[in-house]
Amino acid sequence: VLENRELQDSIKPQKVEFRSLNFNNTLHWQPGRAREARDTLYFVQYKVYGQSTWQNKDDCWGIQNHVCDLTNETSDIQEPYYGRVKAASAGVYSDWSLSCRFTPWQESVIGPPAVTVVHSNKSIILKLQAPRSPYKRKRGSKIPMTNYYDLLYQVFIINNLLDEQHRVLVYEGSDKVIKIEDLRPGVSYCIVAKTYVPMLDRSSAYSSRQCTVL
Repeated sequence: VLENRELQDSIKPQKVEFRSLNFNNTLHWQPGRAREARDTLYFVQYKVYGQSTWQNKDDCWGIQNHVCDLTNETSDIQEPYYGRVKAASAGVYSDWSLSCRFTPWQESVIGPPAVTVVHSNKSIILKLQAPRSPYKRKRGSKIPMTNYYDLLYQVFIINNLLDEQHRVLVYEGSDKVIKIEDLRPGVSYCIVAKTYVPMLDRSSAYSSRQCTVL
């Protein structure tokens, strides 16, 4: 019995946590203290905070991965959720390991906008597209994150002649098409943009660079 108890404790999953980008919500964990045996399997359950019964996640029942996609199970973005994981090895099951409470609307990381650059003589015209959630409209298109938050775009310009690391904020607002004027012909400019959520005071990472020579 003691040996079993030790095995139970040593395979118990560690650091169970939700990670979320644009409401793609996944549960992650690390293997227990024991050097992970090849036959260790993991079992995932989830529930809404306040509910008494846990639901099995069938796709993550007896898996070898350390991640489970719970996007569809956590689609009510204002609700708080919990996830939990247990491990099994050599016929012995660990206790459950519980995540912290997770509320998608408050905790999901917003991605940067997609940036398209169209340039004319002395100006750059940018088209910005909000990141998309995994949830779909009836017609099948993915719902943009602007449906869930008031988002602002922050646009930065990098003048490659001066300093590649020096980003100058040239626009902040919600327009999807932006014109940056009075630029010098023959100079290489790069644009990066961020999404900013004022209500949560949170910014995305930078978008990938879009560079152009006027």
